Amino acid sequence: MNKIKKNDTVYVLAGRDRGKTGRVFMVMPKKSRALVEGVNYIKKHTRKTQAEQQGGIVQKESPIQLSNLTLFCKNCNKPARIGVSTLTDGSKSRYCKRCKEVI
Repeated sequence: MNKIKKNDTVYVLAGRDRGKTGRVFMVMPKKSRALVEGVNYIKKHTRKTQAEQQGGIVQKESPIQLSNLTLFCKNCNKPARIGVSTLTDGSKSRYCKRCKEVI
């Protein structure tokens, strides 16, 4: 079970964007990467291909390694380690290891 999922708020642990928080809007588990809103921006040079389309430099998010992210607990208001527990009905749930609150 992946600990980071779509629409989670995450905290960046390493890299040039260390200390920033953002919302995950895509997770790529096979590549072990995630797209996070407002983190790891790159500048991409685009060429004008159609009459309406404009060329130039476009700034967009780039995938970031999952090992550089941790979940941001809203109850603790801090980045937190995440545990996975199995419930009595057999489903799995995530919880904050600091405040023991289910996410």
